[in-house]
Amino acid sequence: MRLFWDTNVMLDFLGEREPFYLSAAKIATLADKRAIQIVVSSLSYATISYFLTRYYGLEKTKEKLRKFKVISEISALDEVIIEKGLNSNFSDFEDALQYFCAWQSSSDIIITRNGKDFKKSAIPVMSPDEFLSGLGK
Repeated sequence: MRLFWDTNVMLDFLGEREPFYLSAAKIATLADKRAIQIVVSSLSYATISYFLTRYYGLEKTKEKLRKFKVISEISALDEVIIEKGLNSNFSDFEDALQYFCAWQSSSDIIITRNGKDFKKSAIPVMSPDEFLSGLGK
């Protein structure tokens, strides 16, 4: 199963943001055990780096991103994705880019805490808690 993590979930996990960290960590553990695959956009790496560097400094942030890269796959943000995002009906351009990265990477579910941002999604959208609840965890 391929789970596309929206930037907010990646930030919850790597930034250890309460009360959201635990759910994201449980999913990350599943990825570490190869039970699921986490996919994130290359855009998320840049955004996360910006926020985490403010709190952890550059070296600690790079260390967190390196470790996360081991358990995740990166979906490229290319010209095709940009074009689709620019011509989409999404009200937020960044959400459109995330959606089309999820689509291009053949993700099965988008995991986000902002489900309303993906109302137009043809891919199922769940929060981390909803996903874990569906697994009985």
